[in-house]
Amino acid sequence: MELSYQEKLTLIKLKDFKKVKFEDLVKETNLDQVAVMRAILWLQSKGLARLHERQKKIVRITELGRKYGQIGLPERRALKLLVERGRITLDDLKGVLDEDELRPIIGILRKEGWANIKKEDGGLVLEATDKAKEALYKERPIDTVLKLLVEKGEVEKKTIEQMIPLKEVKSRKIGEEDIKSEREVEITEDGLKLVEMGLELKKEVSILTPELIKSGEWRNVEFKRFNIQAPVKRIYPGKKQPYRAFLEKIRRKLIEMGFIEMSAESLIETQFWNFDALFQPQNHPARDWTDTYQLKYPKHGYLPSEELVERVKASHEHGWTTGSRGWGYKWDPRTAMLLMPRAHATALSARQLGKGVQIPGKYFAIQRVFRPDVLDRTHLIEFNQVDGFVVGEDLTFKHLLGILKRFAVEIAGAKKVKFLPDYYPFTEPSVQMSAYHEELGWVEFGGAGIFREEMTKPLGINAPVIAWGIGIDRLAMFKLGIDDIRYLFSYDLKWLREAKLVW
Repeated sequence: MELSYQEKLTLIKLKDFKKVKFEDLVKETNLDQVAVMRAILWLQSKGLARLHERQKKIVRITELGRKYGQIGLPERRALKLLVERGRITLDDLKGVLDEDELRPIIGILRKEGWANIKKEDGGLVLEATDKAKEALYKERPIDTVLKLLVEKGEVEKKTIEQMIPLKEVKSRKIGEEDIKSEREVEITEDGLKLVEMGLELKKEVSILTPELIKSGEWRNVEFKRFNIQAPVKRIYPGKKQPYRAFLEKIRRKLIEMGFIEMSAESLIETQFWNFDALFQPQNHPARDWTDTYQLKYPKHGYLPSEELVERVKASHEHGWTTGSRGWGYKWDPRTAMLLMPRAHATALSARQLGKGVQIPGKYFAIQRVFRPDVLDRTHLIEFNQVDGFVVGEDLTFKHLLGILKRFAVEIAGAKKVKFLPDYYPFTEPSVQMSAYHEELGWVEFGGAGIFREEMTKPLGINAPVIAWGIGIDRLAMFKLGIDDIRYLFSYDLKWLREAKLVW
């Protein structure tokens, strides 16, 4: 039976072990992993060796986990200070905790029963409980898991789950789940007999050179053979971040549909463009600090031309020449000058209408917006929004529903779409669009309507304008096959490498 140099060497080393881990065999042969794997696969095809492979789920320590292994978990450091002093404030904790660690620490200390929380002089005071003193020398499951991860680097998932739910380890970001392959190589009876008969190891070369021919040395060497079907280490070429690639495809599709992209000079807007130009009254609850962010410094920006401002003011106060009664209050220019991170991309639509548009015309923008919210699998506080409008003399509400449905089906890939009546201060009639996600059920991802004349006429537009704002992040969940919107901004290398857009 003809064997290559690597096959003979691998077989000889296998004889000493009978069955051995692949990594140990690589060390014994002093060859690289690829060469050993090729040799094993050839030997297996000839019935001289067997390769056993199995996969196991493991939890691997993160950089944050290594850091906490050295300095201790945030609550442990806070507990030590609390027990030492008996009574501390949040300012005291700033000396031992980072800003990110400080936010959840009150909840953790209260949940563990280590601190009583009191309000004094407008601030929070933490007092150590009897349980805190006992806990200082008592190891919790999370502490045991961290110690184990620091010691071994990686631990089987089932071992971790016997001590603590895996989601707690992942939420604390001290460990990440992965799959590890284990390989063992075993020599067969035929392989053993062949080695015992004696195998001659000759020097191996890759190519036939003139020197080998002239010297006759070619008779005493073995030429290296290559198995092009043998598995090799997987290579991950560079590619665009999946969510960014998705946004670029959306942009290209809209441009192909004849839309003109609106540009944004900044992420910061005055309330004039974010609210007032959209006919949203200054006493509307959505303008409160609980629903929007506001800049502390600088606090005020500049208003556009005096003529435009006067028309918007008149529309708010008494309806101007639109036939409306307006909102019936005294409009304040100082409120309109307040600066804020853009709360919706519709502010760009107002700016574009104020600058002037083609009639008929189609416009869109993909921009980052900011809103206070509770982070969960379908909500972010900073996200992207696709805003667009179509202006034309003969447009109706039916045209709007047709565009929205086409967008949801062709661009988002939604299988089911439904429309529900809604209300926005700047559109009438208004509609909400939802699409069906197999994991999440019905997900709202867009609002739309026909801009009211109280908004468009002051901006110089006398034709119907149908408009929409869509949470493009939620559409991305459909296309990328994920059920948690936070994953769009994930650092998970496995997901970044394997995520594929479905079009």
